[in-house]
Amino acid sequence: MELSKRQEAIMEIVKKEGPITGEQIAERLSLTRATLRPDMAILTMSGLLEARPRVGYYFSGKTPGSVLAEKLHNIKVGEIKSVPVVVPEQCSVYDAVVTMFIEDVGTLIVVREGGLLEGVISRKDLLKTTLGGQDIHKLPVGVVMTRMPNVITVEPDDSVWLAAKRLITHEVDALPVVRPVRDDAGSLEVVGRLSKTNIARLFVELGEGGG
Repeated sequence: MELSKRQEAIMEIVKKEGPITGEQIAERLSLTRATLRPDMAILTMSGLLEARPRVGYYFSGKTPGSVLAEKLHNIKVGEIKSVPVVVPEQCSVYDAVVTMFIEDVGTLIVVREGGLLEGVISRKDLLKTTLGGQDIHKLPVGVVMTRMPNVITVEPDDSVWLAAKRLITHEVDALPVVRPVRDDAGSLEVVGRLSKTNIARLFVELGEGGG
């Protein structure tokens, strides 16, 4: 979150003199209360300032960076996930390559009947296989995919921060978003996909919204 010059000036006044009323802040800056109203709204909604009736504004103790971190911990994967691009285990490597290009994704999620997670196949996996001289029209993706339980996943209620950390730690482009199947121990139903693009889009939206 980047503050404007005026918002930074407001923060400095409140840090030094808070609690302080809106009228007093406006007076210090030689501006009208109406002019300051949008800035005060942004600073309070973002959590940098807090306000109490008949007391005024005071500094919350948070920094712009900590506010962003808090948002990333509070936003859930289910709020920003994409529709999963899935293929069956019997799908040929050739058809997987075609699907990846048509859908414009870097990772395909391999499922069995009922949309249950079997594995994932990346662009790198497909490239390695196509360069290997095998007949990609006959070779099923099940032979070259990363299988469960070695697939890194997230659940809809996990935080975006946790998902981003897993993407970076495991050096993958996307994670299957799953939920456990109650009547089938160990099975995971695929309900979405969380990619680096989802994370980047969220950062842009947070930036445009003033954090």
